[in-house]
Amino acid sequence: MADAAMARFYREHGYLLVKGMIGEEEARAYREECHALLSRLRPADPTWASARRIAGGHTELRHCHDAQFYSAAFARLIVDPRFTEVAAALLGSENVQLHHTKIFVKPAEKGSPFPLHQDAAHFPHTRHTVGAAIFHFDDAPEAKGCVRVVPGSHHQGPLPHIEEGGWHLPPSRWPLEEAVPVEARAGDVLFLSYLTVHGSGVNRSEEARTTLLVQFRDPEDRAAGDVHRSRGQGMMLRGVDPAPEG
Repeated sequence: MADAAMARFYREHGYLLVKGMIGEEEARAYREECHALLSRLRPADPTWASARRIAGGHTELRHCHDAQFYSAAFARLIVDPRFTEVAAALLGSENVQLHHTKIFVKPAEKGSPFPLHQDAAHFPHTRHTVGAAIFHFDDAPEAKGCVRVVPGSHHQGPLPHIEEGGWHLPPSRWPLEEAVPVEARAGDVLFLSYLTVHGSGVNRSEEARTTLLVQFRDPEDRAAGDVHRSRGQGMMLRGVDPAPEG
């Protein structure tokens, strides 16, 4: 599935939308698995206070860290060659290592937004190879609060973030509405460099927006600090760890 053109686009723009990586029926099954898993967990809402201010009212978000430890379906998905082949091509490495996973569900009509930010601000690394893959398990048009990106922003390197009810870029200088919406269909996967400025809008539609986030890296890229640990961190999704620390 991966080709040189994909890698070039990713290096230039900092993101890549891969259409139809998984089938619609697969996406529907994973959607059901996400909602079933969240129904078994104690409700927790990670919405940033600053996101609610941007939304102009009460919004909600459902999530789950380390999804593969709660459902084998996600353990299979994160090592699926359709995904890991593309991840390896974008990293420029045969080896792909897991950083963490998260399920995000934006409920219908009031799904929380995210102000523009770089993931690098939350878990910086020394070589900046870290990438994200956002699996879409249902359609994500702009009305459902799709991801918005600032193409090419990864070339600026790490940017200063502010702690203002969340850890993100100053909204006055980085308004969400000026970022480019990346609408997606069920089965599409959006890849992002962790240096690419991105966020997402409010889900104002009548259907939830359901995604799985997989953060991955070259195993030779070390964390710059002891932050954002997860239960699955360090798992090899493809290849080997050529220089294990253990």
